[in-house]
Amino acid sequence: MITLRFVHADQSVQLVQAEAGQSLLKAAIDADIRAIEGDCGGTLTCATCHVMIGPPWAALLPPPVPDETDMLDYAASPVTPESRLCCQVRLTPELDGMEVRLPVAQH
Repeated sequence: MITLRFVHADQSVQLVQAEAGQSLLKAAIDADIRAIEGDCGGTLTCATCHVMIGPPWAALLPPPVPDETDMLDYAASPVTPESRLCCQVRLTPELDGMEVRLPVAQH
């Protein structure tokens, strides 16, 4: 199991256990993280699963594909250099303990 640390916009923290191999979006939805919508179901056609993943975790992720970068232009909350769409983040054992910051809004 992988432990994820979701930090909500109000700075409250929610710890989540997830399986290696699943997407960060699926882990968030399974854990009822309400700040993540995932309207498109993870098909990279919306930006309602916008999260921020900072160091050191971001360095362990593959770089975003151009479609992800383009879709972030439609995010409801300001995009930062740490912004990712969580449907595109596949969980690996190296990400155990990862902190995921949640935006104020997805719409």
